Amino acid sequence: MRVTPLEDWIVERTNIGDKSQEALKAYQLRELLKTLTYAKEKSRFYHAKLKESDITSMQSLKDFERIVFTTPEEIKQNASDFVCVPLHDIERIVTLNTSGTTGDEKRIYFTHEDLKATIDFFQQGMRCLVDASDRVMVLLPGPSYGSIGDLLKKALALSKIECIVQGVLSDIELTAQRIAENAITCLVGIPMQVLYLSRMKPELFYTHIKKVLLSTDYVPDALVEELSHQGDCRVFTHYGMTEMGYGGGVECECLKGYHLRENDVYFEIIDPITGELVEDGVYGEVVFTTLKREAMPLIRYRTGDRARFMTTPCACGTFLRTMEKVQGRIENKVNLHGHEIHLRDFDEILLRFSSVLDYTLTVCENNTLHVKLIRAHQERSIALKEEIIRRIRAHFLCEFNLRIDVEEDDPSIKITHSMIKRKLHDCREGEKR
Repeated sequence: MRVTPLEDWIVERTNIGDKSQEALKAYQLRELLKTLTYAKEKSRFYHAKLKESDITSMQSLKDFERIVFTTPEEIKQNASDFVCVPLHDIERIVTLNTSGTTGDEKRIYFTHEDLKATIDFFQQGMRCLVDASDRVMVLLPGPSYGSIGDLLKKALALSKIECIVQGVLSDIELTAQRIAENAITCLVGIPMQVLYLSRMKPELFYTHIKKVLLSTDYVPDALVEELSHQGDCRVFTHYGMTEMGYGGGVECECLKGYHLRENDVYFEIIDPITGELVEDGVYGEVVFTTLKREAMPLIRYRTGDRARFMTTPCACGTFLRTMEKVQGRIENKVNLHGHEIHLRDFDEILLRFSSVLDYTLTVCENNTLHVKLIRAHQERSIALKEEIIRRIRAHFLCEFNLRIDVEEDDPSIKITHSMIKRKLHDCREGEKR
């Protein structure tokens, strides 16, 4: 396996010379102090939040742990207070609503230089899986200026790789036609949408698609295995969010976790209850701080995502850290009779059924778990439901009421085609969220 292309890029961008974690951490500490100083001076929000922080006394990354966290709720309350530049320097504003709830929006601001930095990362990140012989289709928002599709297309153009920005999956037949007409070999898209495409048009993954990059949401192992078994397809995953500047980390050819954008973003993993850093190998909440961000630096931003740093070096040979694939949102769980039920557990059970395109999971009164399945084709519903119930009962140790409904696929249903992140809905009185 070749070393991740991110290694040489990070060494060049940081000018650290020595390929070591010690040199990289020294660079990150310097940049963190610059970021703290910049944000405290330029941002109304951080001017107040960091008022009691003595930045000049910080001598180590351990000292940085004393800095208070930034939360998504604080951005929702007044995103403009985070901005560090005049509004005429803002080139892109993204309004996020990943929950689908009105009034739950966040606004993220970017300057021209912020967008250039993302293009720079995208170019190197895509080199982990494609080269000049590939043709890429992006099934993500585009082609408006500064969108993910636009930035990816510009990044791939720098590597002389052809890219078509198809947009979020909405028309299966048109997408399949364009894949064939343009000899597409690589797809970049939302996990559940790419799975949907593979189950509706499996022949594409035998005749055309050889590589897939999944992004924007948690990627279940069952989904990766399903896509990998389609023809000769290699499935890579990317970790990032708009608040991060879109890009955060991407898998190398080993496919064992992300190598991170450590020249532009500093990552920590904390205990979500105590807020203390956890040891490598221990699961916790991903927290990040942006470095060199002009418009809207974020400091110790709590993502709500569950992951851990690996304790052993990656087999590709890089000195960079490896973050194990994110396991989804920490909040995507409920407590039933003293036992935790996670959405990711249902992903691994339900997505192994080839007829299941998508599903929703809701906890109702009387601790009833309601599973609504969207299936791809005609199948005996009774037999499908009986096997799903058997596997769910075998997986969980606790007893709970279970209701399963099966619906035929309707391409207009937004559950399949939406950018809204999937979540476990708890509708019990006093537990609604």
